[in-house]
Amino acid sequence: MIKVDINKEYLTAEEISAFQAAFKRCARRIILATTLAGSGHPGGSLSSLALLLMVYAIAKVDPKNPRGEDRDRVVISHGHISPGVYSVLCEYGFFPEEPFLLEFRRAGSAFAGHVEQAVPGVEWNTGNLGQGLSAACGMAKALKLKGLSRHVFCLMGDGEQQKGQVIEARRWAVKFGLNNLIVLIDYNKLQIGGSIFEVMPQDIAKEVEATHWNLIEIDGHDFQQIFQALRSAILGKVKDPTKPTAILAHTVMGKGISFMENDPKWHGMALPQDLAKSALKELGFSPDELDILMQKRKETPVRFPHQPHDPLPVSIKLPSVTIYPPDKKTDCRSAYGVALAELAKLNNLGEVPKVLGLTCDLEPSVKMTDFKKISPQAFFESGIQEHSTASIAGALSKEDFLTFFSTFGVFGIDEVYNQLRINTLNKTALKVVCTHLGADVGEDGPTHHCIDYLGLLLNLPDWEIYMPADPNQTLHIIYFIAQRKGNIFVGMGRSKVPIVTKDDGSPYFDEGYKFLPGKADWLKEGPHGVIVTYGNMVSRALKAWELLKERGISISVLNVASIRPFPEEDLIKASSFKNILVVEDHLVATGLGVHIASFFAQKGLTVNLKLLGHKEPASSGHPDELFKRAGLDPESITNSMIDLIHGSRS
Repeated sequence: MIKVDINKEYLTAEEISAFQAAFKRCARRIILATTLAGSGHPGGSLSSLALLLMVYAIAKVDPKNPRGEDRDRVVISHGHISPGVYSVLCEYGFFPEEPFLLEFRRAGSAFAGHVEQAVPGVEWNTGNLGQGLSAACGMAKALKLKGLSRHVFCLMGDGEQQKGQVIEARRWAVKFGLNNLIVLIDYNKLQIGGSIFEVMPQDIAKEVEATHWNLIEIDGHDFQQIFQALRSAILGKVKDPTKPTAILAHTVMGKGISFMENDPKWHGMALPQDLAKSALKELGFSPDELDILMQKRKETPVRFPHQPHDPLPVSIKLPSVTIYPPDKKTDCRSAYGVALAELAKLNNLGEVPKVLGLTCDLEPSVKMTDFKKISPQAFFESGIQEHSTASIAGALSKEDFLTFFSTFGVFGIDEVYNQLRINTLNKTALKVVCTHLGADVGEDGPTHHCIDYLGLLLNLPDWEIYMPADPNQTLHIIYFIAQRKGNIFVGMGRSKVPIVTKDDGSPYFDEGYKFLPGKADWLKEGPHGVIVTYGNMVSRALKAWELLKERGISISVLNVASIRPFPEEDLIKASSFKNILVVEDHLVATGLGVHIASFFAQKGLTVNLKLLGHKEPASSGHPDELFKRAGLDPESITNSMIDLIHGSRS
């Protein structure tokens, strides 16, 4: 294992010789692993190899304790160079060589085709290009907040510089002073489609400088130059030591294997066995070991243990709940703002804040203003850059911070679905609280009506989903999730809603109420049927309950604030009433109703079920008008329930 002192001025000849020998050993592993697997990305792995070797020689990381908190972070944004990454991690003693060679790209293996945290030494699952730098920004900011004088090294490909999210992350890094962030760009000038200048012309150097980063250009295969560039960035010997640094490393695709060099074919294609043997021979190794390993790979089961990578736990103090009285009509988002502010007062006045808030130019709309006033050091206005912010927030949530990301539904779910999906794979603990859901957004029109959020979120298996019925339940839910592990979504509309009350007129979600995941609220109970609803439809369902009562029809109203975990017991109870009307400000085709229908079918339960919601995008208009057009106003709900009941009797 090679380690070098960053304080020395130059590498010695002996050290350079050691790196050159390590390069050949790692190149051998790259060729063997990809050919044994019959797939992979050897070309970029070889062009990035010298950069990887030097970063791990300098980075403060411990193979025996790869998750030690006081460590540098190494993020591989172009995750397809996993053969190079795993080869270097082998070289530095993070795990033995054989499991990597025998298990690479096999089903169930930790050694996946793109880097994953299941492998010791890997910090972030990547592969969707352009997201790694955002995650690195989150890690770098976490180190700053904790007062840890460590660095984040982010290795990137040149092709992924075409991604807009990369520019977003660069701006964020400058705004928030991430001079502990060092990016190394493998500038081999080739991507799958050929020359990067033909696929999508850009001037990477000028773009980096235009975003006010320090820029260092080097030969990415010259170990002395790589060392000098990293040394300058780490020691602050750059143009502006308050800014992050990018090292643009000119490299050669397929470096080290003569017939692979500068050929884009080998970007994502493994060498066939005959060429792999030629490559091994050129590197100075026996080609015969390929046949031996090929047979051994067939005989050896996948058994290398996956490294755990759960988020660091965060300890949060909870305030008491101050209940809104029945005559107070306000919006759920205002209650969210109150909850955030109270959490900040209890948890953010020390040296290191514990609760963080991120938004994208919507601070007043998502009610983060008081939070910002109380703890400005914990509030991150990220501009209209939702893609990068979702990834940054995810990375922050793994670092011992309760992290809230808030924006409108169309931006916090629809626009960043892929970023949330990658957060899921990285086991983040992000709290996404979106306001302005549904056609309740009204006059802003269909581009802003997020009526598909459940259909998207239910595809992310680890996300809990909560939809409060009024401001009081909002307070209970926000305080509940503040001490809850994992990824959680809380959604709410834009408009003011009535306080839900008990039969005696007191708040239903009072001081004694306890929110429980997987449990629904029986707001009203009657034998003739059940209206199942959530969020901003609860008040309309309760008005329909009153109208039905005037006609002598007694029904139940079930508030499903916990959509995942799913309230199975309550829905089984609801099935005994036979007539079930699901009412939601959501597309019928992908909403809660079809989820309930599937549940009943799987349980073998027979009910009279009717689903009310949007069948197509709504138009621009006042929410009440839009809901009436969709059959979601109290009168229409009432008539639908009557039709359902009468239909069951005929």
